[in-house]
Amino acid sequence: MSWNPTLPTGATPDDIETVIVPRSRDIGPFEVRRALPAAGRRMVGPFVFFDHFGPVEFVTGEGMDVQPHPHIGLGTVTYVVKGEFEHRDSLGTRQMIRPGAVNWMVAGSGIAHSERTTPQTRAAPSSLLGLQTWVALPEDEEDRDSSFEHHGEDALPVLEGEGKSLRLIMGRGWGERAPVTTFHDMFYADVTLEAGAKIPLPDEHEDRGAYVLSGSIAVAGEVYEAGRMMVFRPGDAMTLTAGPQGARLVLLGGETLNGPRHIWWNFVSSSKDKIEEAKMAWATGAWAKDKFRLPPGDDEEFVPLP
Repeated sequence: MSWNPTLPTGATPDDIETVIVPRSRDIGPFEVRRALPAAGRRMVGPFVFFDHFGPVEFVTGEGMDVQPHPHIGLGTVTYVVKGEFEHRDSLGTRQMIRPGAVNWMVAGSGIAHSERTTPQTRAAPSSLLGLQTWVALPEDEEDRDSSFEHHGEDALPVLEGEGKSLRLIMGRGWGERAPVTTFHDMFYADVTLEAGAKIPLPDEHEDRGAYVLSGSIAVAGEVYEAGRMMVFRPGDAMTLTAGPQGARLVLLGGETLNGPRHIWWNFVSSSKDKIEEAKMAWATGAWAKDKFRLPPGDDEEFVPLP
């Protein structure tokens, strides 16, 4: 699909509400940069968690091993920029994810899943770079049955032209809609810009943010390098301009939630009682026969309750 948007002008530095510098955390053999939740910003639209994992280079025989662990009250969005790994969950799902595709796991009342590099991928050196985000479910959907969707690279809308390429991962924006099931009015996009290319933010969404994966972008004369998330004021027409080396960035946002969400470990809910129930279920082994059943074929180990 071709690109022909109208680029808004007249933005000022005041249009940026918050700039977030992610925290670095070691997760096994690699590092993640966590932009959400942050002290100054807990959410961007329905997004309550944003991890940038990698880049990491694995030697032969090594890889990612995220053991089975539980979730409630959220949907996990996994998007890979480089590399591949396998997702397994309580539903019996067994799905590889590769660059340009999206995995969307809705935890609802409860699910357990793992993410691992397969023996086939470990047979040679490999790389990994990607994103995992959590979308909090609406309050009336928090107890829904768990589900899983995979959409391949060819299924997601792509807009190209004028030095930019945009892949819409979820939601709606720029005149397109992704096929992934959503429970909010939202958007999530992977954007690559050549040097000096410009991209408008969608103006139909209440909350809007941008995370720079590589290169840099300029907004109203201010430059933001890789590893920064900007959150913009609602309603202001905004254009982002790539720096001299170009840029790879993620644009995300949507409607704000109807109330706060509590986050404890891997559990998200509008109710602290539901989080306590989930903690007890995992701690006492209720997952062996209940909603937190360990993924078939990957049930010999799990992440204990912290």
